[in-house]
Amino acid sequence: MRVYGVVGWKNAGKTGLMERLVTEITGRGFSVSTVKHAHHSFDVDHPGKDSHRHRVAGAREVLLASRNRFALMHELHGEDEPTLDALLAKLTPVDLVLVEGYKRDGHAKVEAHRAETGNALIAPEDPTIKAIASDTPMTLDRPVFDLNDTSTIADFILAEVGL
Repeated sequence: MRVYGVVGWKNAGKTGLMERLVTEITGRGFSVSTVKHAHHSFDVDHPGKDSHRHRVAGAREVLLASRNRFALMHELHGEDEPTLDALLAKLTPVDLVLVEGYKRDGHAKVEAHRAETGNALIAPEDPTIKAIASDTPMTLDRPVFDLNDTSTIADFILAEVGL
């Protein structure tokens, strides 16, 4: 499976860029899945619901299914966090998987950057970052795109992965 990442510091515009890229790339006829890394505890379940009650009771996995979708929740119970590769292996094959986060993994990435955050770029120290999507012009040793020029960023990513 082809994998390409979007990384950046908090409030850099990663999620908005991911959303726009999914819309743009699927609009061109490609199938896309996403992986989002969270640095904090999160829950997609709601206390009191049957699936939550199953998890609290000790179920290792709870699969919630309907005619519109299914969601598989897996409790780690102290196990190590799965690697990106292990998680990618769980996905149904698609043309492209866009990954938000996992900035230290070895796949190719574009860095989202907003000047107002005051954060330094990750790219100068990371050769896996192949381009920057920024709200401010800059000169670097790799392409810099306007953060809101989704079509051009999508062109770049699709060319990078051979689609």
